[in-house]
Amino acid sequence: MSNRVACEGQSSQYNRAHKVQQKERTAPAPITTVSGPARRVVVTGIGAITPIGVGVDGLREGLRNGRSAVKTVTSFDTSHFATHIAADVEGFDMTPFLNGKKSKRLDRFSQFAVSAARMAIADAELNLDSADRDRIGICLGTALGGISFAEQQFPGYALKGPRGVNPMLALSVFSGAGSCNIAIELGISGPATANGDSCAASPIAIGHAMDFIRDGTADVMLAGGAEAPLSSLCYGAFAIIHAMSTRNDDPTTASRPFDRERDGFVMAEGAAILVLEELNHAKLRGARIYGEILAHACTNDAFHMTQPRPDGTQAARCMRECLSRGGVDPAEVGYINAHGSSTPLNDSTETNAIKQVFKEGAYALAISGTKGYHGHALGATGAWEAAISLLAIHDRWLPPTLNLSNPDPICDLDYIAEPDGRDRKVDKVLSNSFGFGGINACLLFGRV
Repeated sequence: MSNRVACEGQSSQYNRAHKVQQKERTAPAPITTVSGPARRVVVTGIGAITPIGVGVDGLREGLRNGRSAVKTVTSFDTSHFATHIAADVEGFDMTPFLNGKKSKRLDRFSQFAVSAARMAIADAELNLDSADRDRIGICLGTALGGISFAEQQFPGYALKGPRGVNPMLALSVFSGAGSCNIAIELGISGPATANGDSCAASPIAIGHAMDFIRDGTADVMLAGGAEAPLSSLCYGAFAIIHAMSTRNDDPTTASRPFDRERDGFVMAEGAAILVLEELNHAKLRGARIYGEILAHACTNDAFHMTQPRPDGTQAARCMRECLSRGGVDPAEVGYINAHGSSTPLNDSTETNAIKQVFKEGAYALAISGTKGYHGHALGATGAWEAAISLLAIHDRWLPPTLNLSNPDPICDLDYIAEPDGRDRKVDKVLSNSFGFGGINACLLFGRV
């Protein structure tokens, strides 16, 4: 059977099944919600797939355990590179979220996206069968999308030509595949968008989702990021430019944000999806609320593709605009989840930017960078950190910065070095994400 016939056969089978699903749906009972500029956006569900734990409780437990998930790469050959470490999602079982036939249609990036979305829906206790699916949408961020799957297909192409390529390749490689697969698998037909804004992709997606709810386009949005970059070409691309840590002999201490001996980030994989809801919509169904999204902002350094702007002015402007849009004075912020990539330039520049915004108050702020736990999953990491920021509000506990054993004198703020974290009630939390190309993105969360 040719690849074209096989692909068309799969499409025909899916179309027939999808029509049956559409017929089985009943008209939902509408929920009356607030309209206009007063619409507030809250988070009622978290779905997380991370190297330190799966699910919101797995993420909680991983943070409390205080252990790094970074280890030596064994899934592909890294001998050509100076870096040999990463943080993968070991032994992830997708069968509760995707049946065997469906999982074979999706590459790992989309498998992560769909699984995290299902987790988030379950955590939010959102009954899709009684919901207006036209009023539910998706915004997903990713840096590389399905590029790793394309890399896996190349040997087959080199050996057999087009006949050696999986016919799903064209439907898997683009960055919108994750959001579209979520829409198809869950049958939700509101706005479905994706962006490829490097390491700032998922907070930008969460911000766009917030806007869809605020402007009345949707009542519920799934938003976050997914990334599956652990393959030799994707991994090697970052190794070649010396962006990653070479602390190969001691992987668990390789990612060390704000430490004097930091030497680069550690690549990771995974996903996180949040359920965003209009506040009245959430209250009417009795939903548990983690926190409110008060504002988002985005700027660009307009300086360099890999190096942050040395004076940190655009990162500072991003934080300042986020606070302004949320109507929050800097003195009200109780915690910052920092980008803290563990690269020499980023961490010092972020420290400088925080000082510009918070002035002397910067020294009283509790700040931590959690990449020492879970590494850096590029476009998905900001969604992990958004989830961690919301848990900080909900659980009244601030995670530490792992491996901060020798603080850099330039990074002289309170980066929560104590290994057990800090019990503290905070009402306003700022989350920073800075990416290649000079993209700066910030999210501001508050207690409801």
